[in-house]
Amino acid sequence: MLDEFWFNIKYGINHVLDPNGYDHVLFLMVLAIPYLYKDWKRVLILVSLFTFGHTLSLVLAAYGVVSVNGEVVEFLIPVTILAVALYNVFTAGKTSKNQNINLIGLSTLFFGLVHGLGFAREFAMFAGESDNKLVLLIEFALGIEIAQVIIVFVVLFLGFLGQTIFRFSKRDWIMVVSAIVVGLCIPMILGSDLLS
Repeated sequence: MLDEFWFNIKYGINHVLDPNGYDHVLFLMVLAIPYLYKDWKRVLILVSLFTFGHTLSLVLAAYGVVSVNGEVVEFLIPVTILAVALYNVFTAGKTSKNQNINLIGLSTLFFGLVHGLGFAREFAMFAGESDNKLVLLIEFALGIEIAQVIIVFVVLFLGFLGQTIFRFSKRDWIMVVSAIVVGLCIPMILGSDLLS
């Protein structure tokens, strides 16, 4: 039983850290970079909203409540990352970012739903005919949350180093990282099966 528990948690961690599925990491990067290390609680709330959306869409897909076109979802995933990166670019250095936490929270929840739908088919195969799909989902979600927290703390720590040791301004840090992510997302969008 404990072996199964750890296996499912590791499966969730590997889902986030999979080098072939780096879109998850890119989303977490652009979600976290506007914040300072002292804002870690706010970032954890956003990450948890993303995990909740991700898990909710897996529940809906696992129980056959929703069925989506995989090509549409695979197109929407890099679009969501691009949207957050562009939002960062256009709001970098502006103080109103703290007031938009509700908008950012709702967007993060929605983007979690989209990202979860992208993984729904693989998860359905993983869950198979299991009688304990809900337990499996919770354990898997816990693994996702652990991996996301690690990534977010790495991003916040790199931001802290960049802004204190290397003297990047917060605005420059946000602009550079967001621009790199935009550059990575555009080929993902253009190469999607929906546009091919």
